[in-house]
Amino acid sequence: MRYEEFTIEGRNAVIEALRARKPIDKLFIQDGCQDGPITTIKREAKKQDCIVKFVSRERLDQMSGTGKHQGVIAYAAAYTYAEVEDILQQAKEKGEPPFVFLLDNIEDPHNLGAIIRTANLAGAHGVIIPKNRAVGLTAVVARTSAGALNYTPVAKVTNLSKTIEELKRQGLWFVCADMSGTTMYQLDLKGPIGLVIGSEGEGVSRLVKEKCDLIASIPMKGNIDSLNASVAAGVLAYEIVRQRM
Repeated sequence: MRYEEFTIEGRNAVIEALRARKPIDKLFIQDGCQDGPITTIKREAKKQDCIVKFVSRERLDQMSGTGKHQGVIAYAAAYTYAEVEDILQQAKEKGEPPFVFLLDNIEDPHNLGAIIRTANLAGAHGVIIPKNRAVGLTAVVARTSAGALNYTPVAKVTNLSKTIEELKRQGLWFVCADMSGTTMYQLDLKGPIGLVIGSEGEGVSRLVKEKCDLIASIPMKGNIDSLNASVAAGVLAYEIVRQRM
């Protein structure tokens, strides 16, 4: 998927964006390019811990909107990412036990936008997404969130399992959505909580699921076996809201 308005093409433009510390979601570099400007781009990207993908010239030509990519294209985020500490700080300022969404493998920008919108309306203090195998804060996400991105901080982390461990040390405990779990109405979902949601196709990855304290399932009466990820997030989030009230 391409997000025209946040695509940066060409060596100088990409170097400038990196030096200005624009949030870059992904960087595509032509395989085999070794010259000075490309070396500079790689160095700056490493400083920012950017995801770099090496692709063929043909692939860059297909991605390019200008035809002048010079061997490098960057996808910039539409919004700046927060830190996990900012999310906890927001809970502290409101005098509430932290309520955080953690999203594993959500690659559809419409789903991510809808989940951020739900997180905002359910009173969650923020959303945490992984760097790899997940969509970032693109223009489509911004539009689908219907303005929620202006109020709900989104943090991007390298390792979700590690982040869960760190947050557990700060008193949070975690519930993940999975068909194999206990019906959500039978669980105590009060207190400082992290709600973990996976993609429709793959669900929550095994490593992340193992870190969770509880596994919650949503009762299903129909003929198909799963809800859309953003709908599942909404249903579970509002059971948490009900119990917190």
